Amino acid sequence: MIAVVDDEESVRKAVVRLMQAAGHTARGYASGHEFLQKLLVDRPDILLLDLQMLGLSATDVQMALCQAEAHIPVLIITAHDSPIAREECMRAGAIAYLCKPLDERVLLDAVRLAIDSLH
Repeated sequence: MIAVVDDEESVRKAVVRLMQAAGHTARGYASGHEFLQKLLVDRPDILLLDLQMLGLSATDVQMALCQAEAHIPVLIITAHDSPIAREECMRAGAIAYLCKPLDERVLLDAVRLAIDSLH
């Protein structure tokens, strides 16, 4: 299952639909807090995580996953690209850092890379 965490509803729904159209099971979450609350029940294989959200940021969620020893490949998506943020996310273990507007092919290729990293 692919978890899509983005506080922008239209983006979240569009990415979930794209993942489903590509043959993946996907579920959307409106916040990092909502995702972490359901982590044990909904245990995803891959996490698509918006960088800047109200409440918990992507780095907060990544740190919580590390503390929980939840080894889930994380792909960061953002509309606010910066070299510092990119470096922080990659240092925290993200396997991809993608800028909005998302290119569907680039996103699907990154998801395929994440799936390959599971094997």
